[in-house]
Amino acid sequence: MSISAVACDLVFWNPLRVRITHLNPDEGIGASCWLASLNGHNLLLDAGTHPGRVGLEILPLLDSVKDVEVDAIALSHCHLDHVGALPVALRYFPQAPVFMTVPSYFLVERVLHNSVNVMVRQRDENGIKGYPLFSHEEVDEYAAVFQGIPYRKEISWGRMASKTAGPTLEFFDAGHTLGSAGVLVKSGKSSLFYSGDVCFHDQTLLRGARFDEVKADTLILESTRGNHAVAPGFTRQDELDRLEETLQSVLSRNGPVLIPAFGLGRTQEILAFLALLMQKGKIRRQPVYIGGLGRVFTEIYDLQAKGTHRSHPKLRLTEALQLTVLSGREVESIGLNGPKIFVMTAGMMTENTGSHTLAMRMLENPRAGICFVGYTDPESPAGRLRAAAPGQEFLFSAGAGHIRRRCRVETFDLTAHALREDLVDWVEQMGPKTVVLGHGEPEARQWMAAEISARLPKVRILQPVRGETVECSAARSA
Repeated sequence: MSISAVACDLVFWNPLRVRITHLNPDEGIGASCWLASLNGHNLLLDAGTHPGRVGLEILPLLDSVKDVEVDAIALSHCHLDHVGALPVALRYFPQAPVFMTVPSYFLVERVLHNSVNVMVRQRDENGIKGYPLFSHEEVDEYAAVFQGIPYRKEISWGRMASKTAGPTLEFFDAGHTLGSAGVLVKSGKSSLFYSGDVCFHDQTLLRGARFDEVKADTLILESTRGNHAVAPGFTRQDELDRLEETLQSVLSRNGPVLIPAFGLGRTQEILAFLALLMQKGKIRRQPVYIGGLGRVFTEIYDLQAKGTHRSHPKLRLTEALQLTVLSGREVESIGLNGPKIFVMTAGMMTENTGSHTLAMRMLENPRAGICFVGYTDPESPAGRLRAAAPGQEFLFSAGAGHIRRRCRVETFDLTAHALREDLVDWVEQMGPKTVVLGHGEPEARQWMAAEISARLPKVRILQPVRGETVECSAARSA
């Protein structure tokens, strides 16, 4: 049966069960997007874009469900792999309101407008046909259906004319980034929880997920770090201590430090760490150079501080730090002979970004340091740099060519995703009847499936492939 045939059959299924359609175009981490159907009501969970593809290939499989009447869209958080295709989804389902947390409401338009700018640049520089996939005007038009909902407030959604009890949804703090949430969906006796991206440990600013009260029969669970074993004795504090030592060492040698970090979430966590180090006198107070988008998101972090479950609620990054925004030309010309700190967006060091330009200029400087604090695709410039040995000449990027690595390069595990053991512990506590695994590479999902089965042998574990619809267990008995 074709993808379209499977998906479109959703409108005829037994309304006493839950069906889930996997709309990620990839078998691993990609464009997060799920269609959840409960008792005749259809909810789209996220509408992301694939970070490793270009053109139409970045989109979820929305065309396969174009004939389904989607009642609403719920967003887990504002990273592009979860919201980047939202305007495209709204072309398919223009009647659907879009629900998200209050912090996400203040972020989503800025994320989407920046995505338009990036796609326009990629079209002009690389000739990518069809870009941008949506316009600034569309983002502005669709913003009228965006609704910010407080955490732990249960709201109704779905068609009012339905003969069954109206469904509800509720957001639970996921601890991953500002505004991130798991989504609890109920309809009659059916219940579903979508984890989104979740982090159970505290970060520098954000505290861990607040999922303790979640109960649902069906769980859609991320598996990002399912193939990442934690080394014996690993602690996050040890990683922060290593980062502190690296900063002190490089700066004391009058060298510049570059920390490439994604603009939303990781940038603000690193800025908070720097602010605390400066307050304690661990590093000298000095300007911190950032990109314009990082500055915008940092201001929103400050504005939402009081309403966020976080450490250091009184810390305002824009007040505690001397943040200096670098334009494209300034990135190319700023002097690198003294102790400077750069926290630049574009964690993969994509060509024609500030982090790529600065890295090109710093690679052959033995006094410079580059600190990686998040995931990098092995085929990206950042991934190739991380793999290069000291003194090795390697292909950094097509535009930069081969460069010899003479600078110091360090990698720190400061993930904003839950450790795999923590995820399994939580699943055991929650006790669902069915677990649908996604948002992870095949080997990651296999590890998660084996561990959950070992602890909860009665739980049904599903791993739908791209475009597949799975029927989940019936509702829990009353």
